[in-house]
Amino acid sequence: MKKLIHILVSFALLLILWQVAVWFGHWNQALLPSPLDVAKGFGELISKGTLFTGVKASMYRFFVGYLLAALTGVTLGLILGWFRNAWSFVNPVAQLIRPISPIAWFPFIVLLFGIGDLPAIIIIFIAAFFPILLTTVNAVEKVDQIYIKVAKNFGIKQPHLLTKIILPSAFPVIASGLHIALGTAWVFLVAGEMVGAQTGLGFMIIDARNNLRADLLLAGILSIGLIGLILDSLIGLAEKQLLKRWGVIGR
Repeated sequence: MKKLIHILVSFALLLILWQVAVWFGHWNQALLPSPLDVAKGFGELISKGTLFTGVKASMYRFFVGYLLAALTGVTLGLILGWFRNAWSFVNPVAQLIRPISPIAWFPFIVLLFGIGDLPAIIIIFIAAFFPILLTTVNAVEKVDQIYIKVAKNFGIKQPHLLTKIILPSAFPVIASGLHIALGTAWVFLVAGEMVGAQTGLGFMIIDARNNLRADLLLAGILSIGLIGLILDSLIGLAEKQLLKRWGVIGR
């Protein structure tokens, strides 16, 4: 209840500051609509089904790309973190590609795969993959060697050593990478949709801009923020449940 009160007060202050800026900022209403106008814009998007269609398209692309990145990143991270010699060859290439913005790859992605869901999914995959991969490799490095020695003494061998010993032990660090990658992937999803998609929240924002509808533009922006907040909260809860399940934190 205390946390809920903090959230409500925070949002209320934001709305008050926003309305004050509209009243005393002498902004043209076409450039900075009031909270009430944006609420009406939300109602328009909902009544026409535009918001639901955009959210549905964006969530499909996001979950496919993010889950593929999580599965691939964690699996490769566990393997490369265990086989350090292999990682020493892969690491320079990963460090070269990692700083490149996924949007920079977009022209090549569109040329190879066309326009639609697949380019956005690939951008999400690229955005989420490297944080997960590097965090997982780092997590495997930090696993207490006592766990590994005890497991070997009991005759536990691969792949059970990775799945039963190393993964639960490294998961707190891996979960942090998954959490960070989720936010990064969500940001680049919207950017990808603004460039080369005909549906989704990013396209909805571009369409509102082209039609000079600042109220719908802000409604789309707030929708992105609210969904991002919900996704962040959900992965935080999932992380806590998995940590409890593996006995990393108390119940």
